[in-house]
Amino acid sequence: MSWTGRGAFIAWHDVEGELEAEYLHWHSHEHMQERLSIPGFLQGRRYSVVGTGPQFLVIYEVKDLAILSSPAYRECLDNPSEWTRRTMPSVRNMNRSLCEVIMSAGSGTGCYMQTVQFSPRKGRGDDLVEDLRQALPAWVCRPFLTGAHLLIADPALSSTPTREQRLRGGQDHVADWVLLVEGFQQEAVAANRSEWLMQAGAEPDPVTNLYALQHLL
Repeated sequence: MSWTGRGAFIAWHDVEGELEAEYLHWHSHEHMQERLSIPGFLQGRRYSVVGTGPQFLVIYEVKDLAILSSPAYRECLDNPSEWTRRTMPSVRNMNRSLCEVIMSAGSGTGCYMQTVQFSPRKGRGDDLVEDLRQALPAWVCRPFLTGAHLLIADPALSSTPTREQRLRGGQDHVADWVLLVEGFQQEAVAANRSEWLMQAGAEPDPVTNLYALQHLL
């Protein structure tokens, strides 16, 4: 089953070590439930890093990109709860990207997720999308893989200031294009896809990280 939503929130970030337990408690028992109560939010996931990279990965699948600028979502962002106000300053190195889901293929959720952040070379965007449109359905038929998804971030929407963002301090980073590959065997999900992307038209040195699922709602 591919994703049904045509929009996605994706974020990579760290949390101050001594506050990690409180962050996890808050994120599972308030933040995810609060977000999934917003009309148009379909699913939430949190992952922890395997190896090196940002400590946590958070993904919300939404009906379409417009949900991420809706009045209901903005109300949450601009009126954070007391628990959110206490927890958000512990979040560090935030990359918060609000994305359109360009394509999605697969048969379900895997316990591992590879994220690849990349950009198309000048003049190669359309070709790269077409190559990925052909490749993703074939990839998810390989052993141990369950899904593959291409997202493209909206930089202006992702950078819109909110009260919640100000609690973190500093400026959030924003991805450009994101490839997500998920499955249930670590080695299969972690396979190197950077060479394929660069040959298909991506800029050199995509940023790849691997994550293990902690919570799905």
